[in-house]
Amino acid sequence: MMEVTFWPILAAGVASVLIGWVWYHPSIFGGSWMRMGGMTPEMAERGKKWMPLYALVALLASMLVAYVMNYFGIAWGVYDWIGAIELGFWCWIGFTAPPMLGMVLWEQKPIRYYLIVSLYWLVSFIVMAIILVVGSAAVGANYDMEADQTGAYLAE
Repeated sequence: MMEVTFWPILAAGVASVLIGWVWYHPSIFGGSWMRMGGMTPEMAERGKKWMPLYALVALLASMLVAYVMNYFGIAWGVYDWIGAIELGFWCWIGFTAPPMLGMVLWEQKPIRYYLIVSLYWLVSFIVMAIILVVGSAAVGANYDMEADQTGAYLAE
């Protein structure tokens, strides 16, 4: 049975939300993202009253992603930050980048819009994976590995 470590999952979820707040700030990518996505300033203003709820939902969704990523990290034997970067990349390239191409193909969004959204997830996945691996090791769970003579890593 997989050992679930709450604190690294919470920290990874919070990190994803914070990265999103910075990434989508109007002075970073938010202005371009809003224009290309068809969001008007009025729409953004109306959404402000719901911001605490949106932030909570984003946190819970990010924690779900972190939980699943934690499972993959355990299953794949990820035990260090280099493996965590690879884990984040492969989760992104396998589960996020290709399906999101639909916004370009079917919704006729500009490729730049796709890049803004997709690359946010790449950065977020990598940071989340690093937090999960380092955080789980810090609390002594999931990633306690010992090399055998072949160089393969096995859970203790």
